[in-house]
Amino acid sequence: MEQAKGARPALPYLRDSGMVFHMKTTLNIDDSVMAQLKREAVKQRRTMSELVESALRLLFRTEKTKRPLPPLPSFKSGGYLVDIADRDALYQAMEGR
Repeated sequence: MEQAKGARPALPYLRDSGMVFHMKTTLNIDDSVMAQLKREAVKQRRTMSELVESALRLLFRTEKTKRPLPPLPSFKSGGYLVDIADRDALYQAMEGR
C-alpha cells in the first residue's frame, strides 16, 4: 500500500472501547473494619479495592430502589374505657373491677 507524498502514515488499528480509567483516593477506615476487609479479601480471593467498590455499588443501587414505607394501618378502637388522668378509675380498670 503506497502513501501519498507528505501524508501521515495511517494507524493500522485503533481500539479505545476497552480502555478503563481508575481513580486513586485515600480513605480513613477504622482499624477493626480494615482488618475485617483484609480477611474477607483473602477469603474471597479478591482485592480490597474490588470488595470496597462492589460494596459501594451495592449501597448506591439499593439507595435508588428504596421505596417509602406504606402507611401504618389504622382502626377505630371504639373509644377509651377510662380517663387515664383519673388514677382511681385507671386502677379499677387495671384490676378488672
